[in-house]
Amino acid sequence: MKEYTIQEVEQQKYLFFTGKGGVGKTSLACATAIALADKGEKVLLISTDPASNLQDVFHQDISQHGTQIKDVEGLTVVNLDPVKAADEYRESVVAPYRGLLPESAIANMEEQLSGSCTVEIAAFNQFSDFLTNADDARIYDHIIFDTAPTGHTLRMLQLPTAWSSFIKTSKHGASCLGQLSGLEERKGIYRQAVDNLADGSKTKLILVSRPQQAALKEADRSSCELRRLGIENQLLVVNGLMSSPDNNDALASEMYSTQQQALSAMPTALAEMETLYVPLRSYDMDTVDNIRKMLRTDSFVKALPFEGIDGYKTLDDLILSIHDAGRRVVFTMGKGGVGKTTIAMQIALGLKQLGDDVLLTTTDPANHLNAHLATQTGIEMAVIDEEKVLEAYKNEVRKKAREAGVTDFSYIEEDLRSPCTQEIAVFRRFAEIVMQADNKTVVIDTAPTGHALLLLNSTQSYDRQIAHSEGDTPIAVRRLLPRLRDKDQSEFIIVTLPEPTPVLEAQRLRGDLERAGIPQQWWVVNQCLILNRPTDSFLRAKAKSETKWIEEVKQITKGYFVLRPWGKKQ
Repeated sequence: MKEYTIQEVEQQKYLFFTGKGGVGKTSLACATAIALADKGEKVLLISTDPASNLQDVFHQDISQHGTQIKDVEGLTVVNLDPVKAADEYRESVVAPYRGLLPESAIANMEEQLSGSCTVEIAAFNQFSDFLTNADDARIYDHIIFDTAPTGHTLRMLQLPTAWSSFIKTSKHGASCLGQLSGLEERKGIYRQAVDNLADGSKTKLILVSRPQQAALKEADRSSCELRRLGIENQLLVVNGLMSSPDNNDALASEMYSTQQQALSAMPTALAEMETLYVPLRSYDMDTVDNIRKMLRTDSFVKALPFEGIDGYKTLDDLILSIHDAGRRVVFTMGKGGVGKTTIAMQIALGLKQLGDDVLLTTTDPANHLNAHLATQTGIEMAVIDEEKVLEAYKNEVRKKAREAGVTDFSYIEEDLRSPCTQEIAVFRRFAEIVMQADNKTVVIDTAPTGHALLLLNSTQSYDRQIAHSEGDTPIAVRRLLPRLRDKDQSEFIIVTLPEPTPVLEAQRLRGDLERAGIPQQWWVVNQCLILNRPTDSFLRAKAKSETKWIEEVKQITKGYFVLRPWGKKQ
């Protein structure tokens, strides 16, 4: 396996970095962009992640229309803010009718355009524009996309096919509560976007993974999905590969052995793909200088003394707190790769041992819950099968239409073919699961931050829609947001790592929850090397860098935080 360098990708204009949350997509995309810019190339770096952290890397505000990076000549960076994109898209649809229609009609249009489906359409519109814009292609030598975690990315890549199919078969003009207004004129752009993605002479899609079984399995799943979309031009980059460890340090030996075992068990199709690696670095990827070094070298000071860590709680303390307070809805939230799924499973097991009747579920399209372990321990599982949920919802709509005496089903079937229908169906199923908290404890493993926030946005959108209408809204949907806002019923646990990006993103997530009227108290800091007290010089350097971020969490949470050592049930 060769080490990753920009020579491997510099022939393509479009570079597309994707993978499981927490594998280092953003760091690698930034390192590639900086290295190309340092060679004198003009580079455009675009984040499509709803929870982008490019502003943390470059230490300056990043707009959705492009910001020149002051420390890197020739590099322009864009954050595709999905909420702002949706606002602009909504206004583009509504603006032509202002002054022509009554205010009540305008308000109704805006309400119809308030869901996360609108957010997704708007974000993809922006993405497509950058991928097909002739001026950008002429100005920039390279256009690099730093994408959301895999599940959200695959959903986004499937959109042009879904929209085009819907538009093609539509006989009455795009409807879908107004969200699809104006899409007909963009069919050509969507088609060109997909063509550019699939063109190996123009585009390289870089699957980023860690040398870990879960990350490699996710990369394999993504690779297969992308091939089905006609995107064959893929490259696998294994990020964070350890070199030979200090054999006198049991932790270093264990980490190295775990990585090698994961690589040797790599899925066959993935093993046959062109694969490169980036060495594990001891420093945080939180400055331009450190990002610049990522593809070059490492350096660390040996024999660093450890400082004492105190004031933290254990996961058992947190579980007991939830149980004693009688909270029946428990969310684990955070950036991809921080261990939300593990923590959700451990909380569910702990509550079960305390005598609670527990239901465990996930909102993550890339479901990693251990169903076998849950079943063995008597925990009920509720997995949202999107295809089954969608078909059930369609049948419900058809049944109600027949009962209402509808004879012309063409318009109804048109709406049901819309990609937005899936959003509604999945959301309603999620609300139904949460409603089971009436008689049991529901533990919810959420998708990575950006996708989870879109779900939260859906919750608020539906709540607003309910407040303005007398429609046939299920009771589970009506009760959802009030339950989430009730601190006596719900517990939102933020999971993070003792590193800059996860902690900074966790802070933004907490702010988003507060703005939604949702109280938040407990944090869990996973994979704290400093608790393992390694003797290996490299690992001691990494552990030393954690102290700053653990102290930051301690201050933010006012002591309501859990620390977990590396390797403990991870």
